[in-house]
Amino acid sequence: MAKGLLIVLSGPSGVGKGTVCNELRARMPELIYSVSATTRQPRLGEENGVNYFFKSREQFIEMIEKDQLLEYAEYVGNYYGTPRDFVEETLESGRDIILEIEVQGALKVKEKFPQGVFVFLLPPSLDELKDRIQGRVQRLRRRSTIGCRLRLMRLDCLNNMITP
Repeated sequence: MAKGLLIVLSGPSGVGKGTVCNELRARMPELIYSVSATTRQPRLGEENGVNYFFKSREQFIEMIEKDQLLEYAEYVGNYYGTPRDFVEETLESGRDIILEIEVQGALKVKEKFPQGVFVFLLPPSLDELKDRIQGRVQRLRRRSTIGCRLRLMRLDCLNNMITP
């Protein structure tokens, strides 16, 4: 049996990964979505096990120690990671799977699965991205993360422009 195709959708926070991923899933219902684990708090309307597996910091560290994550990274004070078993089992069964992950994680996955399809999204402009992040931050009432996200986004974009 042929293995499934791994698709990794990545880009800076606020670029529209979720929107693009949702559209792909609507057009390709057979595409399996890999639910990531995170230590961040759920946003309004997000459900555990659907949007993310919401974990405490202690639970996430235990997953790291038990090698239960394909990749993980700390981003803006929270951990994010991809549960290993689900992705590997999906690919072995011949089904295609999409990961919607941040840039650090995508680079780690690329080391392990170079045959995957990696899509890096860029914003229309830095001003537009700033507006999106500011809107999100205002909704979350966490203004202190915006500067950090913008700095990391600039580094992500720069790294991907100079990394083959």
